[in-house]
Amino acid sequence: MENVLYYGDNLEVLRNYIPDESVDLIYLDPPFNSKADYNVLFREPTGELSKAQITAFEDTWHWTEETEKTFHEIVQTAPGQVVDMLQAFRNFIKRNDMMAYLTMMCARLLELKRVLKPTGSIYLHCDPNASHYLKVLMDTIFGHKNFRNEIVWCYTGGGRSKRHFAKKHDIILFYTKTDQYNFYGDAVRVPYGLDISKRKSKWSWGKHEGVEKSYEPNPMGKIPEDWWPMSPINSQAKERLGYPTQKPEKLLERIILASSKEGDVVLDPFCGCGTTIAVAQRLNRHWIGIDITHLAINLIKWRLKNAFGLDAGKDYKVIGEPKDLSGARALAEQDRFQFQYWAMSLVSARPYIDKKRGADRGIDGVIYFYMDKDKIGKAIVQVKSGKVSVKDIRELKAVVEREKAQMGIFITLEEPTKPMQEEALQWGYYTCPITKRNFPKLQIITLKELLEGKSPLVPFQISPYKEGQKTLPNTLPLL
Repeated sequence: MENVLYYGDNLEVLRNYIPDESVDLIYLDPPFNSKADYNVLFREPTGELSKAQITAFEDTWHWTEETEKTFHEIVQTAPGQVVDMLQAFRNFIKRNDMMAYLTMMCARLLELKRVLKPTGSIYLHCDPNASHYLKVLMDTIFGHKNFRNEIVWCYTGGGRSKRHFAKKHDIILFYTKTDQYNFYGDAVRVPYGLDISKRKSKWSWGKHEGVEKSYEPNPMGKIPEDWWPMSPINSQAKERLGYPTQKPEKLLERIILASSKEGDVVLDPFCGCGTTIAVAQRLNRHWIGIDITHLAINLIKWRLKNAFGLDAGKDYKVIGEPKDLSGARALAEQDRFQFQYWAMSLVSARPYIDKKRGADRGIDGVIYFYMDKDKIGKAIVQVKSGKVSVKDIRELKAVVEREKAQMGIFITLEEPTKPMQEEALQWGYYTCPITKRNFPKLQIITLKELLEGKSPLVPFQISPYKEGQKTLPNTLPLL
């Protein structure tokens, strides 16, 4: 069993890549239809929040031609009780955003049931805005007899209304595929609420009525109740990555320990920033992650490298990302924003601005680096998927000067012309004050070169996800 990270629509990935009854545990934290946009919050090298807040996903669903097609596909292929339920929902809810959301979820839950082993479990994380609809959906697909728990994740935090009680909990619906499921309660025991040392007699724990048998405490503690008081990730937490809807590792750890053992397969079809993947890796489980944005896929790859020293392609597979120029062109034609995010991930650049919301000012991304122990420099990154000319290089020069940057990186899908290369060379070099080494001030790199392993020449590059430092790190990379 290989660990695999998939880029793409999870419905298509499940149908085309995941075999029947091959997964032991599924955790999913799908969008809640909250009609909100969720942003990736990058950090500046100083550690401050960046103005570059890129939309990771839009949590808004609409009844479209594609939704209608999916609905009729379910009607034609799903079990009768699922068809009856979905039609009843549409009669009650009508064709609106919530119905679109439930149709999207129904198609995916049917596939998730297919890939789950008979002994497997599924945990669906949602909030009270949609949990009541999703529970009916889960009852119909997995069977109400296979409902195990409605877990309430309780937390505190800011944001309170004067018109209702503070909304400070999420719902996690726990179902199994059959009644012959694995549950490892001893792995998640917690201390008893009362100090057992004060209970001198075993009878003080309680007694079975009518028999001479007493309750006795388990020396390992108790299996938790179905309400879990756990703090969310605060703004200063080390594990915080700036990804929207990121859940604490402690929450995933309890779920994975309770419903899987070492060597089992854990699947997260909406894996986001990869918390499920990271915890599964730490607990020696095999894992499968799926996400539809390159922002998420790149963040997960960085997380696995930073936490475990794992390299994509060597220690786990990545399927769905372009591997050659034809794949790169296909992605550019399909979604130019995702193409740019993917291209920037190859050079570890952070996106500059949400292109769907405003002009990019000629900046697709930024690479930060240490100039000396007290100063941070930057290289402006531009990504082009179409025809290029010397005009593009001159425009990048103007942007670099306007932004008072030290360098410019031009990434192109097409081969650069000779005048472009000559124009770039004429701009000379940036000299690193630390090493006195010269770096081409304007660099042209093709996607072909990046896919072959070439990287831009930048001194002491700072990760786009790791909080920056105001001084040089103790260990500097070799140049």
